[in-house]
Amino acid sequence: MKIVIQRVSEASVTINKKKIANIKEGLLVLLGIVNEDTKEDIDWLCKKLLNLRVFPDDNDVMNKSILDADGEIIVVSQFTLHASTKKGNRPSYIKAAKPDIAVPLYKEFVNTLQAEFGQQVQTGEFGADMKVALINDGPVTIIIDSKNRE
Repeated sequence: MKIVIQRVSEASVTINKKKIANIKEGLLVLLGIVNEDTKEDIDWLCKKLLNLRVFPDDNDVMNKSILDADGEIIVVSQFTLHASTKKGNRPSYIKAAKPDIAVPLYKEFVNTLQAEFGQQVQTGEFGADMKVALINDGPVTIIIDSKNRE
């Protein structure tokens, strides 16, 4: 399981010209899932995400987590995070989990994150053609792969 975290001053998700998610200060999280992902990956990533110190403290040092900053979160499914570009110029998405595996894991990730966060986590719509808008604050963009914990 791989996530790309972007600290944002605002972000939104629009589908068919209808805004379905909208936050101010917080995190936009892109989530990519592979067949081998498990509940253990979800638990580890959610804990890491919620405790990651990427928000500035009073001295403008990144010392606060999303919990400390009282921010918001949007999670968007993104199978292209597992693209392979080793051969040719067309990315291969063979590593990305198919919907029958990915959808339940995506929902479990959002539910686990929401329970540990203690507030609503907004989402995109799995498999939809989404327009994701954001103002990256910093910019701060961090990639975390649950298969690379060491």
